[in-house]
Amino acid sequence: MGQNERERYARQERLPGFGAAAQARLGAARVLVIGAGGLGSSIIPALAAAGVGTIGIVDDDTVELSNLHRQHIHGMADLGRSKVRSASETVAALNPDTRVMTIEDRLDATNALDLFADYDLVIDGSDNFPTRYLANDAAALSGIPLVWGAVSQYAGQAGLAWADRGPQYRDLFPAPPPPGTVPSCEEGGVLPTVCAVIGSIMATEAIKVLTGIGAPLIGAVTTFDALSGAFRRIDYGRDPAAEPITGLVDYELFCGLPSKNPADGAGAEELTAEELAAELAGGAPMRLLDVREPWEAEIAALPGAVLIPLGELGARVDELAGGDPIVVYCHHGIRSARALDLLRSAGIPARHLGGGIDAWSRRIDPAMARY
Repeated sequence: MGQNERERYARQERLPGFGAAAQARLGAARVLVIGAGGLGSSIIPALAAAGVGTIGIVDDDTVELSNLHRQHIHGMADLGRSKVRSASETVAALNPDTRVMTIEDRLDATNALDLFADYDLVIDGSDNFPTRYLANDAAALSGIPLVWGAVSQYAGQAGLAWADRGPQYRDLFPAPPPPGTVPSCEEGGVLPTVCAVIGSIMATEAIKVLTGIGAPLIGAVTTFDALSGAFRRIDYGRDPAAEPITGLVDYELFCGLPSKNPADGAGAEELTAEELAAELAGGAPMRLLDVREPWEAEIAALPGAVLIPLGELGARVDELAGGDPIVVYCHHGIRSARALDLLRSAGIPARHLGGGIDAWSRRIDPAMARY
């Protein structure tokens, strides 16, 4: 270790039980971070500053203005850019000795095992249940530890899943919540400091596992309530009734969402931005339904769309009976997928825009305002 490295890590090497050996283990470690958003913005710089040798970042999203209040790894100059590239540049400025592997793709059942095979530990900073269950199962099959966390409004939680040594995420949450029952950040909001607190806990757990210091959160979850300032530790054990994990599944279907696997016919209910543009240009009969909030529609909307926020759709679905088939859209395609189920259960023919208005603004109308 050179003089610059000794000086950089001097304060943590002096910690009781840490020392040069733990620092060397961090330098040799390879960590994959899922998501460069709210949690990733705290996790990634913390790992780089601590001296983790290689950090992989997997995310297919781009930076938007509404991200910046909590995603501090990005700045105004990064709007519209790939999040993984923006995060990589931030790491390079913070610690040029950390190697960053940029993976501009969405983690799914087709690539997870191949990606996980190259890393010692995975940190899941995603914002959706399909990815959380996928990350747990892929980590279990790969035999590596998974640090996970989640935030919602004023609260958050974090834990460690390590199938070889204790309970997993599935033991704590055997089944996902019904679609639409847990608001996303764009629906319910999130206090930015909650992301920072939970992200820091997640980075700490990773450092503990990699260096061997302390007692990792195996079989326990730490929760944080920002409104009261209280932390709570909840211990849990293995679920004796849990089915063994033998392979990866369709996690969209497992979580009650429309499948993204073309082989199961999902394409019939999901339009790409290009397909919608072609149908609109050709005069295909349709009604556009926007299920975002009014403030979102004020920023950007497709011409002629009817606005019914997802939270009101159940009570107003009769307004949409009869008439031309519906194409429903939202910001990223998550709420519209939930709306699709509701419309179809009411017997109303509908499809939805995959990727939402975000995909439309990136691939069809770059001049459209983004948020």
